[in-house]
Amino acid sequence: MGPDLSGETIMGYRVVVVGATGNVGREMLNILAERQFPADEVAVLASRRSLGTEVTFGETTLKTQDLDTFDFTGWDMALFAVGSDATKQYAPKAAAAGCVVIDNSSLYRYDPEIPLIVPEVNPEAIHDYAKKNIIANPNCSTAQMVVALKPLHDRAKIKRVVVSTYQSVSGGGKEAMEELWDQTKAVYNPTSDVPPKKFTKEIAFNVIPHIDVFLDDGSTKEEWKMVAETKKIIDPSVKVTATCVRVPVFVGHSEAVNIETEDFLDEDEARDILREAPGIMVIDKREDGGYVTPKECVGDFATFISRIRQDSTIENGLNLWCVSDNLRKGAALNAVQIAELLGREVLKKG
Repeated sequence: MGPDLSGETIMGYRVVVVGATGNVGREMLNILAERQFPADEVAVLASRRSLGTEVTFGETTLKTQDLDTFDFTGWDMALFAVGSDATKQYAPKAAAAGCVVIDNSSLYRYDPEIPLIVPEVNPEAIHDYAKKNIIANPNCSTAQMVVALKPLHDRAKIKRVVVSTYQSVSGGGKEAMEELWDQTKAVYNPTSDVPPKKFTKEIAFNVIPHIDVFLDDGSTKEEWKMVAETKKIIDPSVKVTATCVRVPVFVGHSEAVNIETEDFLDEDEARDILREAPGIMVIDKREDGGYVTPKECVGDFATFISRIRQDSTIENGLNLWCVSDNLRKGAALNAVQIAELLGREVLKKG
């Protein structure tokens, strides 16, 4: 900010965070502050029941305003971190008022007129935002995987991906985190019983191979999302099959990814390619602890890659382990990176 050469003052952006009291909304505010996003003004919106709740933005405290009555006119961009139902109602209002919506729900991800963006992977898609004034943020498990797949695809063309996920409970929101906490304590206290509410089975000391609803073909919606979004973001010709599993971890999604490529790719070259790729940190030593677990990635911006090795059961195959903080890269960070990209490439204010 400050005066430019023509003597005019360069203004920063006017940014709205919708759903500011939830896990992802709070994280969006943290990341906007941490990355010193050029915001002149930030408005925080919530539903009626959270109205007046205070949230922190850097050194300041902001009071939430009513999403129902808020006028988006004159605001540059709105980061939405509410469910699909609320998004369906309010995102078109914001977009029609000239405010660009960056939406974290699944509502718009599969709309061919709305770009689905991971800035390290397909930044050029940002220019399609104007069709509806809306940009979609991908599913958390997809986001970290495509960051790892894209540089390998550019080098050796990926044919097929088999992924098994180990997804933390924070992906299910605050109630899911509380359920894991309460059930874990109950295991040690024989008099208390915490039946599953947010999950279909007990999550403490257990794993549940079921995220989102079941579809007709036996896959779950979460698995379908990973397939459809990878095709949209990277390349429609990539075949993807996924098994998505909820694990008793608070924050951080992990993935075991098996990749089949058209051209042969040596594990050492793959490691070098990933080391150079944006948004990735390779920690891959073949020794005790020479890999990253979800606990270590919490609070970090990077997607961590470990356990890179050849799959000798197919002609051109690789295996890797991929870990990321789902509240950051999977949701809030990616949304802020889209906002930065939109500012840099399109709006050019900050």
